[in-house]
Amino acid sequence: MCKDCGCSITEHHHHHDHDHHSHTHQAAHETLHHNPQLNDSKTIEVISKILDKNDHEAAHNRAHFDAHGVLAINLMSSPGSGKTTLLEQMAERAPFRFGVIEGDLETNRDADRIRERDIPAYQITTGSACHLDAFMVHKGLHEMPLDDLEVCFVENVGNLVCPASYDVGTHLNIVLVSVPEGGDKIEKYPVMFRQADLVLITKTDLLPYFDYDIEHEKEQARRIKPGVDILEVSSKDPESIDRVIEWIEYKRKFQ
Repeated sequence: MCKDCGCSITEHHHHHDHDHHSHTHQAAHETLHHNPQLNDSKTIEVISKILDKNDHEAAHNRAHFDAHGVLAINLMSSPGSGKTTLLEQMAERAPFRFGVIEGDLETNRDADRIRERDIPAYQITTGSACHLDAFMVHKGLHEMPLDDLEVCFVENVGNLVCPASYDVGTHLNIVLVSVPEGGDKIEKYPVMFRQADLVLITKTDLLPYFDYDIEHEKEQARRIKPGVDILEVSSKDPESIDRVIEWIEYKRKFQ
């Protein structure tokens, strides 16, 4: 459990008034609403301070990306949903130049995988933190050759809770959910999917082996966020990767 976000602030709130790890206002309000233990004035004041600091840094990050004409996209999901595999395959097919800021608790494995595809990547190891925040991403973006890029992906720490609550300064959020995870993740983690601009249902080649009602999952995603874009993706189907690339290309036109 992250020591810095609201889910444990009742135990650690005296350590939290520092310059990173903030919730977005919407997610913080939801946390307070659903957890009465956090509903005291001191906790609310601390969360508000954390929010303001992170949101200010997130806005700075977006301005930095904008100044370089780079579209920034936050990739969020559970561990093992296929974020890194998606990026590896896009490296072979995307018409735009991109880099990746990687987030994991430990190891450089994902960044190494991306660099093997001749894509610039910077690894952030968070230690005990279950998410990236705007301050971490700010450090990473200064390690990216932004003048040579058109898109920068932030591959967030694998987690369906905390990453949704932190504005890291990207323009868009893509949330992945894989068939093997089961058909209840969208309903169980609505905050994550409410933040999504695009939902990717991944590993669809495994549908014959799982009791997974994909149309029901799409309905749940659109119930949580009406009109959200949804694509089906399989690493064994290059055309499905191309559809993700086409979606990003379309968004780039309106950056």
